[in-house]
Formats: sequence, C-alpha cells, structure tokens
Amino acid sequence: MGRISAQERREAVIRAAIAEFARTGYHGTSTAAIADRVGVTQPYLFRLFPDKRAIFVAALVRSMDDTRLAFERAADGIEGDERAFQAMTTAYEQLISTRPETLLMQMQGYVTVAASEAQGDGRIGEVVRAGWMRVWDIVHLSLGADAVATASFFACGMLGNTLTAIRLSRDAGR
Repeated sequence: MGRISAQERREAVIRAAIAEFARTGYHGTSTAAIADRVGVTQPYLFRLFPDKRAIFVAALVRSMDDTRLAFERAADGIEGDERAFQAMTTAYEQLISTRPETLLMQMQGYVTVAASEAQGDGRIGEVVRAGWMRVWDIVHLSLGADAVATASFFACGMLGNTLTAIRLSRDAGR
C-alpha cells in the first residue's frame, strides 16, 4: 500500500475535525484530539494547517458544502417546487441522520461567530455567512426563486435541526 498524500491526510484531518468540533465546540476541542483521531502528530497537523482556527474554518466550510451539495444533488433535474422541496427535505433528513456531525458542526459555527466577533475576529462570521448564502441560493433557485417557499423550507429545517440537536422526535408534539 502506498503512502497517503498530504491532500488525503488534509481531508482526513477535516473529517476528524468535524467530528471533534461538532462534539465539543471550538474551545472544547484540542488539536491533540484531532491529531489522535487521524493518527498523526500535532506538528504534522500544523504542517497541513497554520493553526486551530484554520482547522475549524476548513471543517466549517466542508460541513456547509456537504449540506449545499446534498440539496443540489437532490433537486437536480426535478421540476416543480413541491417536488424539489420534498426531495431536498428528504436529502437533508438523510444527511443529518447518517452524519449528524455535519449539522452539529454548523451549529458550533453559529455559536462561535458571536464569541469570535466579540473578540474582534470576524473571519469565522464571514465564512459562516458566505457558506449560508451559498446554501440559501441553491435552495432558493431550486424552489423557483420563491422567497416564501425558501423561507418555509429553512424554517422547517431549523425546527428539524433543533429537534435533532436536543434529541427529540419530530413527532413529539403530535
């Protein structure tokens, strides 16, 4: 078996970082935990990324891109706003049920924005806002650029996110 390239190792670090940051947040996650999960040393980790914040940002970008791509693939070739709405809803439910760390990483990103901006660091906020707008745009276009349908989609999604995060069934209120 050949050696793993730096790009493959970087990908493994990003996936490990998503899992770690999703669980314990930015401040609660050590770079040692990420390095251990990947099976590399911390010095090697810092050859791939300049610092912990860069690892967090890469993990955040990846988790948002994974969500955007799930929506994009689900709606590809589908005609009709209702069918696209349902296809994207199903794709998102599948994503967060099979890879809940994707959702939890994004939620950690939202929480970290306020804390980092309060300390004068706007980079994470910029990343979150840009990523969120890419997700919004894909959904909005897939739903025929209907602002009400797009807002409804995200409102339902945020309810689903909340119920998932607190481990409460969507059927609990019925």
